[in-house]
Amino acid sequence: MNIDFQKSNGLVPAIIQDEMTSKVLMLGYMNEQALTKTQESGQVTFFSRSKNRLWTKGEESGNFLNVVSIKSDCDNDTLLIKVKPVGPVCHTGADTCWGEKNEADVAFLKYLQDFITIRFNEMPEGSYTTSLFKKGVNRMAQKVGEEAVETVIEATNGTEEGFIYEASDLIFHLIVLLTSKGYSLDDLARELKKRHK
Repeated sequence: MNIDFQKSNGLVPAIIQDEMTSKVLMLGYMNEQALTKTQESGQVTFFSRSKNRLWTKGEESGNFLNVVSIKSDCDNDTLLIKVKPVGPVCHTGADTCWGEKNEADVAFLKYLQDFITIRFNEMPEGSYTTSLFKKGVNRMAQKVGEEAVETVIEATNGTEEGFIYEASDLIFHLIVLLTSKGYSLDDLARELKKRHK
């Protein structure tokens, strides 16, 4: 990454985005030393224009921004830093500097998909997901069928809580089956998007 720090007198904007929810949390500025410290420590460090020094977000509050990835834009003069925030980001106590809630529960499905993919690649012993993969596609497909039937039963004759519980089991086992076949929720989203036209 070859950042052009000279274009704006030694500072570049750094957009901070939550890796899981995709919400933009804040905007700060970095000089070369701030970027180096961020890369070395794994926690976002800015150059504070008001304090005229390096400033690690969370150094006083404990609300650190743990780095997941750092990318530069096409002109190499702006950074996009994806993070896992520890606590609220804004000094006012809000989740974001725009007063938005940093939540998108549906984004957890991407995290779950990634987690299941890791299980598929690493196959750790003692994992329920690993045991499903090892039993093969027929057993995984059977589990999806079982969970679908249980979801239908809860929807028609069960409780609301039971319905959500069984529907969650259905989605989990479907993601496992998709992963075993080399697909993901993104493939389903693309297919649904195509049909939506």
